[in-house]
Amino acid sequence: MAEHEQTASPSTGDTPPASLWLLFIVTGLMSIGYGLVFTLLADIRDRFGFGDSAVGLIAFAGFASGFAAQMFLSRYADRGHTALMVRVGMAVAALSMLGMVFATDLWQWVGGRLLFGVGTGMVAPAVRRVVIARDPARVGANLGRQTAFDVGGFVLGPLIAAVLAQFLGLRAPFLFLTVVYVGVFLLIGRVDLRSGPQDSSHRSVRDLIRRPAMQSALASAIAFYLTIGMFEAIWAILLRDLDAPTWLIGVTVSAFTLPMILFAPRGGALAQSRGPLGVLTISITVAAVCTFIYGIGPLWVLIVVSGVHASADAFTMPGNQVAVAMSSPPEQLAAGQGLLGATGLAVAGLAALGGSALYGLGRFTVFTTTALLMVVFLLIARQRWSAFERTLSPAAEG
Repeated sequence: MAEHEQTASPSTGDTPPASLWLLFIVTGLMSIGYGLVFTLLADIRDRFGFGDSAVGLIAFAGFASGFAAQMFLSRYADRGHTALMVRVGMAVAALSMLGMVFATDLWQWVGGRLLFGVGTGMVAPAVRRVVIARDPARVGANLGRQTAFDVGGFVLGPLIAAVLAQFLGLRAPFLFLTVVYVGVFLLIGRVDLRSGPQDSSHRSVRDLIRRPAMQSALASAIAFYLTIGMFEAIWAILLRDLDAPTWLIGVTVSAFTLPMILFAPRGGALAQSRGPLGVLTISITVAAVCTFIYGIGPLWVLIVVSGVHASADAFTMPGNQVAVAMSSPPEQLAAGQGLLGATGLAVAGLAALGGSALYGLGRFTVFTTTALLMVVFLLIARQRWSAFERTLSPAAEG
């Protein structure tokens, strides 16, 4: 972090600069797009006569293109194109929503989702680079605030989709976001998106992955996204199998996000001040214990434990971002955050597939397996962080 502090002037007081608040809002608006599409998938299926596999392809397309964009395009934000990445990404997102306003055939819906994944994959790491470099004294708290907007946008998306689709028709939510994204595109052109030292040597992502600190950060991220993917795939099914009514399932999913919105800024600040690995060790351990309990507890216990789990994740999510920021050279901030985002999408997707398959063997099997894998990757994270700290010792002595 010391390197980062030399690249930007921190703001005064505890309030982030106005430009960062706008970037937090941009993050939330991009997340609204994800939540909106998921809510309308069933309506799209029924309206256009698609099968379940076709709907799955529409959902998968956004994740696949988002993974590719974060993995392979984020580096260009480090090479002096931060502003271009944000503006082009917003334009692509607006174009994707406009395409879905008029989509009828399956390929058009898939194409719209592919474009949206590319747009968000371009914007997210570039915006995070600016957040990290612009106010280094409060990078943890600011990443936590960005996480709160990210989660809040995803929660708000289904509400916007449901209200607009109910009163104005299926196309209305996509038209609404088209207008919003165009407005943000015009506004973002006036924002200073300079973000510290640039990567003039064009380093590869492999250079980042070779760093022990980055290996530690990614291992802890894998531990986190294992439970996220599993949770999304089978939580509703689990509660229904335990005779939970539909309204209760919806309430638990919504309530799960509240601690993340409320506590994420504190979690990020704590990760910066105390060190990310210590915070991640506690939060991931708590999440792993909660995950194990899902496999054995009755319905009321699961509901209570999910609140504890959500509170732990409020520290894990920004903690992972802080860990990656601290593990990245100042000129590769966006590449590091893109690598984190791509890892999260890949692991969550694989965990969802694996969790669905294992659930057929019983909930004890799937949740115990997930909890054990979380502990394994947490131990790997601690081992690689120790290796990183050993590389610092000779320099400190010198």
